[in-house]
Amino acid sequence: QAKECNGVKVPIDTSKPNPNEVEFDNLYLDMNGIIHPCTHPEDKPAPKNEDEMMVAIFEYIDRIFNIVRPRRLLYMAIDGVAPRAKMNQQRSRRFRASKEGMEAAEEKQKIRQEILAKGGFLPPEEVKERFDSNCITPGTEFMDNLAKCLRYYIADRLNSDPGWKNLTVILSDASAPGEGEHKIMDYIRRQRAQPNHDPNTHHCLCGADADLIMLGLATHEPNFTIIREEFKPNKPKPCALCNQMGHEVKDCQGLPREKQGKHDQFADTLPVAEQEFIFIRLCVLREYLERELTMASLPFTFDFERSVDDWVFMCFFVGNDFLPHLPSLEIREGAIDRLVNIYKNVVHKTGGYLTESGFVNLQRVQMIMLAVGEVEDSIFKKRKDDDDNFKRRQKEKKKRLKRDQPSFIPGGQFSPQALGNRCSPQAICNPRQAAFEMRMHERQNSTTSASPNTSLTPDGSPSLGGGIKRKCEDSDSEPEPEDNIRLWESGWKQRYYKNKFDVDASDEKFRRKVVQSYVEGLCWVLRYYYQGCASWNWYYPFHYAPFASDFEGIADMPSDFEKGSKPFKPLEQLMGVFPAASGNFLPPTWRKLMTDPESSIIDFYPEDFAIDLNGKKYAWQGVALLPFVDERRLRAALEEVYPDLTPEESRRNSLGGDVLFVGKHHPLCDFIVEQYKTKNTEAVDIPPELCHGIQGKLSLNDNAVLPEQVVESPVPMLRDLTQNSAVSISFKDPQFAEDFVFKATVLPGAKKPAPVLKPGDWEKTNNDGRPWRPQLGFNRDRKPVHLDQSAFRTLGHTMPRDRGMPGMYPNAVPLGAYGAPYARPLLGGQQQIPKLLSNLRPQESWRGPTPLFQQTPQRTAGAAPLLAWNRMLQSPNQFPPAQYQGLGPMGYPQRPEDRMDRGRQV
Repeated sequence: QAKECNGVKVPIDTSKPNPNEVEFDNLYLDMNGIIHPCTHPEDKPAPKNEDEMMVAIFEYIDRIFNIVRPRRLLYMAIDGVAPRAKMNQQRSRRFRASKEGMEAAEEKQKIRQEILAKGGFLPPEEVKERFDSNCITPGTEFMDNLAKCLRYYIADRLNSDPGWKNLTVILSDASAPGEGEHKIMDYIRRQRAQPNHDPNTHHCLCGADADLIMLGLATHEPNFTIIREEFKPNKPKPCALCNQMGHEVKDCQGLPREKQGKHDQFADTLPVAEQEFIFIRLCVLREYLERELTMASLPFTFDFERSVDDWVFMCFFVGNDFLPHLPSLEIREGAIDRLVNIYKNVVHKTGGYLTESGFVNLQRVQMIMLAVGEVEDSIFKKRKDDDDNFKRRQKEKKKRLKRDQPSFIPGGQFSPQALGNRCSPQAICNPRQAAFEMRMHERQNSTTSASPNTSLTPDGSPSLGGGIKRKCEDSDSEPEPEDNIRLWESGWKQRYYKNKFDVDASDEKFRRKVVQSYVEGLCWVLRYYYQGCASWNWYYPFHYAPFASDFEGIADMPSDFEKGSKPFKPLEQLMGVFPAASGNFLPPTWRKLMTDPESSIIDFYPEDFAIDLNGKKYAWQGVALLPFVDERRLRAALEEVYPDLTPEESRRNSLGGDVLFVGKHHPLCDFIVEQYKTKNTEAVDIPPELCHGIQGKLSLNDNAVLPEQVVESPVPMLRDLTQNSAVSISFKDPQFAEDFVFKATVLPGAKKPAPVLKPGDWEKTNNDGRPWRPQLGFNRDRKPVHLDQSAFRTLGHTMPRDRGMPGMYPNAVPLGAYGAPYARPLLGGQQQIPKLLSNLRPQESWRGPTPLFQQTPQRTAGAAPLLAWNRMLQSPNQFPPAQYQGLGPMGYPQRPEDRMDRGRQV
């Protein structure tokens, strides 16, 4: 990370070797996974305006770049117009987001009024327009502005960052059709098919979606790594009403804010931990899969690459973005393991693999599905038994907690404090009054359990922060969602089709239609993963999936798709996925089609809609029962309003392409500049020897970044680039015939990575019961610096306790490293910690003030006794310094001052 010294950020030199001990060639950014957390974060205050959002996105990209440090290519892909199959899910998400946002605002206002009516304290309501995350959709002004900002960001980094010196950068913004991750996969597929492609390219893809793992496996590249944020559940969030931590809006009581720290110095700070990232190495996953999927005595030759493709295909049955999962296959119930076991049992009879390069053998898939269908009844019964057992255990746990709960918990200054809260206790005020109050509460509780439980402040006025009373109502009687299907009882298939599809289960023709649509979906999804979009218009026209036992006779079903289909235009997609509440992102006459009762498509935009929990507990897990958009009706209605578009709106409604950027040191730079000088209007091939083997077509760009031309900053707080030397040009991937098949296999010349797993790794389950922690860097044998228990006790006694952070060692910056609000002078008489293990510090470092525990202690008169850590300093170095590159004691980077000290010691 970039460090701050006296308020100035010291940038990281990314041209130096990667500290994770691995070098990456290409970095691909699935930008929507970056845009969402930067524009509406969940664990920190949201940016105040669009400019701050853009800067947050720039800083996030810098953070990823500092970790990965690609040497050849940076590919940024923003979601463009999606295939129709994906638009149904986008529509559901956006309608839900709009509905939940409105409900949350109403609930917040209602609770606010109740608290104020009771005399509670709440800070004044901010007059702030709610950020509608639905604007992160192609065709909106926000996405158009984002593309301009990213073009500026790329030009700035190519001009100023040494790590970008020889880098090729490709930006595929929201005007280029296709989902971000699939644009990336399409690029990789097409480059793999070129003769100049390096089969040992090391790819790194940044994104949080689970399907990126499947997409990475589908490339069959031996060196493919995914980087994603480390998920940390139950992150603390401030209450949206009082901005205090520790409770949600529904539990807010409007209490005055407690003092944060001895002098309230942490009043405006949140306990925000720096986001950490993890690498997922697909070569290691392939090792696990090879052990899991290897089968002996097959009637055909075993091919691990083909079995990986079959495994990816089977994972589609437990859910994906385009099809609902089968009722009998829940991923949390071990559905993938069940499918693998069935696959290994049945594959001996199939005579071959289920898939080949993205094409499905339906006859063999039918055998797998019918084998699942045979155990469907037992799956449903076991699910019911497991659910009943879980509810019984929860009920017993609640009763046990209720029985052990104290009859009275004092409030105010005598209220219990959590052990982890190291803040200094407040001074006792009017203890006699507090003791009287506690006696009165105990007397009331002994007579009736339903008595009001208020307390008095020292001045005698009633306080809302009184003792906590137990609920007298039975908390076990939580309303259960009604389940009309009862899959565990006989007749479940008839009830399912009657309730979900409103048809009789004996209607064989309708069931056949549902199964055929689902089979088409399976073929479409696999083709999408391995060959690209087979049809922009196809979609699954039902909200629910059929049963596995219904997959009879699917071998003869057609699985071809219409050729030559085209994607929607951006504003047409907005009309297909937006609710009426987000109509402000559309032109006025288009917006009217969503709200006018006389509109021919008003039925596409219901103000309210049902959510079927479908056996789940929470609304977000349910199925939003929205009407499907009829494409022909939508286009007919839009024909009348197309003439109303302004030139700017027409530009945003057009489909664009990718843009390639290079800096002045790149070998391709002079070639591109020459194209602009000669004003060559025809597309030319990239010379692969000038661009790391990358191939494609280049054509002049109307809004190009050109050398010696000022690049204006679209963000007012950032400077214009007056001395620009970067250049951009339109880029198009290599083109192939429509019936060309990209082979799903390892390329000739690819070297298999060295095995990582050891024999003992196969037997480990759940990390031997310990909390799982990812290893640091790619070197498995790196030994971390270790402090013994006495050293940790010393730190605990010496470090100040009123830091406003929960726990003794929070995941925060060291004291004195960043300035306010963390920098603080030593208190009178407080000792400093001597250097611990200073001989283990690495060479790489950043310049900044030395934290307290690394400063040399000031000796007073007389010789100090030779303590344990002083003796350690005199002992010879027991560890080679190369093992600790990048980390000093306690995991913090080393400062240059420490190197100077170390030199003096030597």
